[in-house]
Amino acid sequence: MVTSKKKSALGGGLADSGLNALFAEQGVDTTVATNDSVREIELTKIIANPYQPRRVFDENALRELANSIKENGVLQPIIVRHTDDDASRYELLAGERRWRASQLAGLATIPAVVRKFDDTTMLQAAILENLQREDLSPIEEAQAYKMMMTSLQLTQEQVAKRLGKARSAVANTLRLLNLPAEVQSLVDTNQLSMGQARTLLGLHNKRRILPVAKRTIAEGLSVRALEQLVNELNEQREPAAMPVEKPVFIRESEAALEDKFGTQVKVTRNKRGAGKIEIAYLSDEDLNRIFDVLNITLD
Repeated sequence: MVTSKKKSALGGGLADSGLNALFAEQGVDTTVATNDSVREIELTKIIANPYQPRRVFDENALRELANSIKENGVLQPIIVRHTDDDASRYELLAGERRWRASQLAGLATIPAVVRKFDDTTMLQAAILENLQREDLSPIEEAQAYKMMMTSLQLTQEQVAKRLGKARSAVANTLRLLNLPAEVQSLVDTNQLSMGQARTLLGLHNKRRILPVAKRTIAEGLSVRALEQLVNELNEQREPAAMPVEKPVFIRESEAALEDKFGTQVKVTRNKRGAGKIEIAYLSDEDLNRIFDVLNITLD
């Protein structure tokens, strides 16, 4: 049974008025009216929206949705279009969670409405639909903002206005895209919160972001504790400008060691090739952390 009125645990169909209003602004009709032709389409003939900004789907939530679908069926049709190269296949415009959960539920077909959309409309609709979801990761949200600005040629302020958000919130989220890819992945997988990620951006020495991110996870640092650590690291005196005669491999060694220890490292070398390595630490706890990195146990 398919209805366009009822909302269920199937993960929020497109009946939401706020979302429909956003689509309407862009001339995208994603409502399911009583006179729409709803057909059953084989799940294997449907592919994901190629412009989908969401990269991570919560497996537990999908399994819960699959159980609901087994019990109640799919109550809200998905929206699809024909692919350009094969009229027997379809691309999703909206309803990817329902499509994925229906596969987990073992369904062979899913109710769908077929619409004619161009690539630009597909991109816009995918972005707008996902920005109304509460389970996007901060990185996915930032990517969606960026795609929205690019595809719709909007400013940060215009994006914020259309989504009913503060401009500062949009700007702060977009800043997360300045993080190294490995750190973005840690945010995507909920190992780092948005607050922690934003704090890491405050590090003056950008090479320290990844090792400090790993330390944050290992030590379970709160945002406040991380802020203190970042301030302490930023207050460390930066090394003097490298003399021209300092070998490249020495500078590379310092950079590698700073990445390893997440703190300032200085390597000096005399003409005979002998030298020393200085590793800065901030506290007794920080010294113990460095011993752990070195796999040294004190008796």
